[in-house]
Order: sequence, then structure tokens, then C-alpha cells
Amino acid sequence: MARLAQTAGLTDVQSEILSTVRAFVDKEVIPHAQALEHADEYPADIVDGMREMGLFGLTVPEEYGGLGESLLTYALVVEEIARGWMSVSGVINTHFIVAHMISRHGTDEQKRHFLPRMADGSVRGAFSMSEPDLGSDVAAIKTKATRAGDDYVIDGSKMWLTNGATSNLIALLVRTDEGAEKPHQNLTTFLVEKPEGYGEVAKGLTIPGKIDKMGYKGVDTTEAVFDGYRVGAGMVLGGQPGKGFSHMMDGIEVGRVNVAARACGIAIRAFELAVDYAQQRTTFGKPIAQHQAIAFKLAEMATKVEAAHLMMVNAARLKDSGARNDVEAGMAKLIASEYCAEVTQEAFRIHGGYGYSKEYEIERLMREAPFLLIGEGTSEIQKTIISRGLLREYKSRG
Repeated sequence: MARLAQTAGLTDVQSEILSTVRAFVDKEVIPHAQALEHADEYPADIVDGMREMGLFGLTVPEEYGGLGESLLTYALVVEEIARGWMSVSGVINTHFIVAHMISRHGTDEQKRHFLPRMADGSVRGAFSMSEPDLGSDVAAIKTKATRAGDDYVIDGSKMWLTNGATSNLIALLVRTDEGAEKPHQNLTTFLVEKPEGYGEVAKGLTIPGKIDKMGYKGVDTTEAVFDGYRVGAGMVLGGQPGKGFSHMMDGIEVGRVNVAARACGIAIRAFELAVDYAQQRTTFGKPIAQHQAIAFKLAEMATKVEAAHLMMVNAARLKDSGARNDVEAGMAKLIASEYCAEVTQEAFRIHGGYGYSKEYEIERLMREAPFLLIGEGTSEIQKTIISRGLLREYKSRG
């Protein structure tokens, strides 16, 4: 057992789940990740393996056929999977967020309709908040749903849907006319069922081709274009229009813990590759790990891995406790993503010229790590969230 990134106080069930996932990653993910990533090929066999293990239902309550595990368990599983290949963790990330939102905010009918099939992986979720011109200004969403009898008609374009083509359920945030003065109180989350695939997958809903990306390959990232798409009023999450912003922010807190966990996983793998290579590569008559310049790099990298892991675990445990964790989730996402980029680059430098070769795994990690600096909110957005929370807690009495 490696010394780094260990978590104290886990139950026997949690330890068993993580041991099983770690073995799966070592056997089924790491040996195939390079070829699949370079081909930008969806990891169908790996996804089927995760489905057989019950990972799609990891956090779904037991009464709906899931394992009923905590956010902490989910985050540690994601960390293990991202250590093997970050794209695989992306396959289940949005699914977990949508399942969490339905479990927490869905009507009884919505829970019965979706959660059992989400638990067995036959329904896979995507999460859609961003738009082409939106950035981080969620209140400025333009995609609109207009009431039409028992239905709503949706028009507009959404951007950056992970699993946009391979999912068959989208948690979709749009604008509705609730007459509220504050913009965010006019936002509603819809549960949109759709066929898998590209093109016009349903009347009024088009999933254009996959967006080509620098990294994060294999998993599909798409747009979604709505043009007169009709959805029943019963598909409003929780049955209450105008509550979408709070629903999505709850999901985003889960997502930020997930991104922190993914960053930890990549950083762990980058360190593993670097510490192994540094003991194999010899210069001036000894392994480069015995040169102080490299030894100090390894020490700093390991410290950053450990710090990021601990902050991620703390944010997950706070969320599990029911306490507000926006500041802690923001801190964990900020430090884990920044440290991940730093650790990965140091591992790249330790590999020297070989790090630039596609034959070496570190080349892939160098293209994956930057995504985590912007996913679920940039580092600057995290600093905004953190500073607002701190000023709220430390309000001046002067």
C-alpha cells in the first residue's frame, strides 16, 4: 500500500470498494488508456466493467437499487479512476451529479422513474448549465422554456455537455418566466430524456458532433441545440419552477469535490510515474532520484499530493454531514487543480525528453491536467466563492 493519499476512518465496506476499484483500474484501465486516448475512442468495455461493479449506482439510495454510499466514497472512487484515466471518471461524474440532484430534490415519482435505472446504468445522466456566450454568469442564461398547456417549449443552445451524446438523460438549466425580480429565481431545472447519438436525436433537440479537445479524450463533449423542443411539466425537477439555481448549485458543490478528486488522481499518477522513472534513469553514475535537485522535486510533489487529498476529503465529509461546504469545496477544487498542474509538470520535467514522447504516459497527463483548472469554475471563480464566504463569516464588527 502506498503511503500517500490514504484516508483515515474508512469503514470496511468503503475500504473493500476502493480496493476493488483500484484493482480494476490497474488491470483494466491503465493498460488500455494510452491507446484509447490517442484514438479518442469511447471506453465502452471499461464502462461496461464499471456498470457490472455497480459504480453507476454508488450514491443512489438502497431503496432504489443503489449502494447508498456517501459523497466521500464517491470522491475516493473518482480519485482512483482518474489515477488510471481521467476521461473514465468523466463518464460517471455527470451521472453522479444528476443522480444526486434527483435524490435530493426530485419528486417521489421522479425518483421512482429515474433512480433504479440510473443505479443499474441503463440511464446515464448529463449535466447542462453552460451556454456558448455564458461563461460563469449563470444568471444570464438565455435558453428559455415557455409554458404551453401541460408542456414547456424549450429554445436555445447549451455548451460543454460531458456525455452529451452517450447519455440518455440531461439535467437542463433554463430560464422560465416566474416574474421574480432576481434573475436566478427565474431559472428552472428540467429532466430531459433523449435517445443516445448525434444529430436530431428527438424532435426539436439536436446534438451536433463531438467537440475536439486538447485532452480529456474518449469521453464525448458536445453542444445541445433546442428548437421548439417540448417537455412535460412533470419533468421540472422537484415539480417547482424557479428553483433551478439552488438545484444546480447543490450539484456543482458535488461536482467541485469531484474535480478535486480527479485532480488528486492525476497528481498521484504523475508522482508514481516520476518516482519510478527517477529510480530507473541513471546519470553521472547514479539514479537521478539520488541527485538532490530531483529528490527535492519528489518531496515537494508528494507534499502537494497529500495536501490536496486531505482538503478534498474534508470537503466531501462536510457535504456528507449536511453542513454548508461551498468555501471548503472551492478551496479543495482550487488547490487540487493547481497542485495537479504543478505536480504533472514536474513529473514531465523529471522525464526529460521522454516526457515529450507519446509513448510515455506523462504526455497524456500533461494534456489532461489543464482541464481541471477550468472545469466546474476557474481558479478565479473559486477565489471569488472563497473570499465571499470568508467575508460572510468574518464580517467586520468595526
